[in-house]
Amino acid sequence: MTELERRYARWMALFYPADDRRKRGSELVDTYLALAAPGRRRPSPADIADLAAGGLRRRLRTAPGVGFRLAGLLALTTTSAFASWWAVLEVLAPRVSPYGPWSAQTGPFLSLGVAAWALWLLAAVVHAVAPGQWFRRAALLAVLVTAGVLPAAMLTGIFRPPLSVLLPQVVLGVVALGASARYRWWVRLAPLAAAALTVPVAVTTEPRLGFNGDYYPSAVLALPAAAVTLLIGATLLALGLAARHDSRGVWALLILLTPIGMLALNPLGAMLDNAGPGRPIVPEWSSMAAAGVLVAVVGPALLLLALAATGRRSAGGRSLPAEATHCPTCGAPSNSA
Repeated sequence: MTELERRYARWMALFYPADDRRKRGSELVDTYLALAAPGRRRPSPADIADLAAGGLRRRLRTAPGVGFRLAGLLALTTTSAFASWWAVLEVLAPRVSPYGPWSAQTGPFLSLGVAAWALWLLAAVVHAVAPGQWFRRAALLAVLVTAGVLPAAMLTGIFRPPLSVLLPQVVLGVVALGASARYRWWVRLAPLAAAALTVPVAVTTEPRLGFNGDYYPSAVLALPAAAVTLLIGATLLALGLAARHDSRGVWALLILLTPIGMLALNPLGAMLDNAGPGRPIVPEWSSMAAAGVLVAVVGPALLLLALAATGRRSAGGRSLPAEATHCPTCGAPSNSA
């Protein structure tokens, strides 16, 4: 095996599933070698990007990939419900808030968050009528705008939702990008239905919540409730699919663990807070930050461990021969990018 062939094999082992490497790894390596310029000793950046794209496409067709699409649908449903919830609360809030008169804010709304809420509702509409590429664009725009609310508020001085509200929405939004699969029309309506059903709930509960522009009291109740609901729903779905020997639900649950943890930052932060009995509604910032770091590490780590275990099982629990480790395939590399 030449040095260039060995390097292609390493990159393919990184990007492609084990089954693909066993079946067509040698064939794909040979194709790349045939297209490589004479005298080349390392794969070109274009070839590496092509391998990464092809491997991603192949992985999205495996059980973890299908689980990502299912997790995306559940995440998009959650983001749509929250977008509707916060937008309604801002509309119904008193005209004068603790942060100043409405004239100093954003029209009939309180905060810059309204831009994010509007885009998430738009993404739910696009998901229903034009799934696929158009939805991915709309959802990516919603993620970027939600993440941009914080720096925009710092530059303009306009009030924004707290980070404990924006961060879960961003993490859920990243997972929601997987909801681009072309489900049946009534399944694609789930995010819109969740947003519509949230409206009367928000209208009836707003007087009791006393939402006056302060997100924290409502977030303390709404975010953990959503975390529990999403956890129970994903678990029941995983159990139901597992009974049919379908692992999609288990993978979706593993993928959703991180956004569920982000939704539960307040109670997790309270557990890490040393304030003891009578602690405030909002834990100390250091406790919330520690809880966020813990969730950001543990959730992806569990998913990576599951992927590694699946890869070992697919490989038969032993190292692949040299030819097999070359790598997988999902079509001719020269045209797959």
